[in-house]
Amino acid sequence: MGNLNMEGSPKTPTINFDESTGVLEVKGRSIPENSVEFYKPLNEWVEAYGKSPKSETIFDVKLEYFNTSSSKCILDLFKLLESLNGNGTEVKVNWYFEEDDEDMEEAGEDYQAIISLPFKMIEVEEI
Repeated sequence: MGNLNMEGSPKTPTINFDESTGVLEVKGRSIPENSVEFYKPLNEWVEAYGKSPKSETIFDVKLEYFNTSSSKCILDLFKLLESLNGNGTEVKVNWYFEEDDEDMEEAGEDYQAIISLPFKMIEVEEI
């Protein structure tokens, strides 16, 4: 299967999904032209990873901004991870947001309310 690494751009986040450590990171801005198309390989990777996950999987979300269509794709990604939880792995989410960025803090809280995964809200100076 291998790792999934995608270089970020002004419109897409950097993706670092590491199967050997079980650490999945999404970082940057998510405003792609076609969110479904952009997130498709991420979902496929998580599905493949779910066949033999690490005992602990960490999903680090370090987004400074995402658009509405990305929010649905991110939710789909959370749902895939939720289905892995307790099935050979413990999935934990670290939601990073910049201090004074109430929108991203609230977005994390919204996901936390929808998804039944351990969610840690982490305030940082800068993403």
